[in-house]
Amino acid sequence: MLRQRIITALILVGIMFAALAAPSPWPFALVTLALLAAGAWEWGRLNGAAPIVSWLLGALMLLAGVCAVAGGLAHASLGGVWWLAVAVWTLGGALVLKRGVPAWPLAPPVLRWVLGLALLMLAWAALIEARSVGINFMLSMLCVVWMADVAAYFGGKAFGRHKLAPAISPGKSWEGVWSGMVGVLVLALVWMALDRRFGFDGPSLYTRLVQMHGWLVTVLALLALCMLSVVGDLIESLVKRAAGAKDSSQLLPGHGGVLDRVDALLPVMPAVLALISLTPR
Repeated sequence: MLRQRIITALILVGIMFAALAAPSPWPFALVTLALLAAGAWEWGRLNGAAPIVSWLLGALMLLAGVCAVAGGLAHASLGGVWWLAVAVWTLGGALVLKRGVPAWPLAPPVLRWVLGLALLMLAWAALIEARSVGINFMLSMLCVVWMADVAAYFGGKAFGRHKLAPAISPGKSWEGVWSGMVGVLVLALVWMALDRRFGFDGPSLYTRLVQMHGWLVTVLALLALCMLSVVGDLIESLVKRAAGAKDSSQLLPGHGGVLDRVDALLPVMPAVLALISLTPR
């Protein structure tokens, strides 16, 4: 299993970095679009869609994404749309988690399909806009979630005593969440030091936040992003539990499905773009 995970991860990283190295935004946009379109297919399967409907969800996302890139998405700023996405994730996520696993299948299937497709599209659009801001900025945004996840895992293993949401994800603890937050703050300090030393292709998320809003707002913003990553993770766990599934699919050997790998990123990416929409690039 570990060997499978490593091989799959190395292949994905190689594909992503090759796409990032291209002078045109198209390769990266299309590779990530295909990945999240697979997530749309998984979402349909987890939410009771017939096989043809699940395939149509993935195809619809592919078509919409290609049209968006052809229409200049890579150079557009969606502004207030990001704040709408933050509101949906914050308020809607809180409502879904409060009602719990039994209530999820009671929502109309079409509503669940459309909501999932919309949130995946917004996350992909946020990723493409972040790429247009700069590779350093985009990677620092992604690493908020990756560091929060890694630090939460080890912190939870070492200190976990108080369960976060035992009915949804029994392995998560409040100590893990706090460890993730500490890990992200440490990452931000290290990354800002590297920004000052190397410059890269532009400031990272952390440097940009400090420059425009100061330290206090930066710390609060990063803590809020950590909490949103937890919401994304818990929502996907809730949907899988409602569907009686362990993984969203087996598309990624050793890793489960696409949604299993991007769930925490889905609310965070639009939230980051919402934050920087308040500042000039």
